[in-house]
Amino acid sequence: MADTALLVVDMLNAYEHPDAEQLTASVADMVDPLADLITEGRRHEDVDVIYVNDNFGDFTGTWDDIVAKALDGARPDLVKAILPTPDCLRLTKVRHSAFFSTQLDYLLQQLQPERLVITGQVTEQCVLYTALDAYVRHYNVVVPPDAVAHIDADLGKSALTMMQRNMRADLIPAADCLP
Repeated sequence: MADTALLVVDMLNAYEHPDAEQLTASVADMVDPLADLITEGRRHEDVDVIYVNDNFGDFTGTWDDIVAKALDGARPDLVKAILPTPDCLRLTKVRHSAFFSTQLDYLLQQLQPERLVITGQVTEQCVLYTALDAYVRHYNVVVPPDAVAHIDADLGKSALTMMQRNMRADLIPAADCLP
């Protein structure tokens, strides 16, 4: 059992949607700290790295399909550095929260982490709702502001403030998130 679960939310993206330009500008700033955090997480025995990604409505798709679409998309440079390795746990989701209608809750009950480090995109959407669902399940929530991406900078900042104030989330730089 690991002390920490590192959640990588929705980072496998083709970036072919109306707000992709705003999002990719933010992702470009956070992909290196996130990639370093993922690499460090894989090295620690007491950290479980868990990817939870939207299936974009493709209920017949596999993880290989999700990865292939992201790599064939508009910004493969933002995807290559954070690809899951075979030792990473992987779940798909269909809505904003990584908990909603997924096996994440059951998986975390089995792994029994004390804290969840929530990373990925989009800060003011999926990251925020995942943090709320983690908080109501009594997890200690950590969000590294330099390892989450936003579409709207003001909303992203407000979401981080809400997570800190309302969900008691620790906002810690990615380099300092793991033991």
